[in-house]
Amino acid sequence: MKASLPLLAIIAVTTMFFAGCASVDVTQTAKGHYNATNPNDVEILKTKPDKPYTELGTVTVTGYAPTAVAKMYNAIRTKSAPLGADAVILLNEGMSAGTILSPAGGRWATGVAIKYKQ
Repeated sequence: MKASLPLLAIIAVTTMFFAGCASVDVTQTAKGHYNATNPNDVEILKTKPDKPYTELGTVTVTGYAPTAVAKMYNAIRTKSAPLGADAVILLNEGMSAGTILSPAGGRWATGVAIKYKQ
């Protein structure tokens, strides 16, 4: 049993090292404070909306699995809602090339969290 404990520790550390980490970073760029919105109400847009809006912050997403589009969008909603975002305009998104550690590559996106003007 003693010999298997170090082996389990090595396996656990190796698994954590090779597992990809998905992240969503939101940086507030607007002055002031807006009340948080419900993440379920935050829209994901691919083009600028016709109605006037204020930019609240930048959104950067990395490391999602190629098939995890819905999961990535839900994470964007969750991270943008505390800023008071009504929507996030995705300016760019795509797939990064695979590596030895992550052969499938990863999904990435950049965008802007916005608040509609009343």
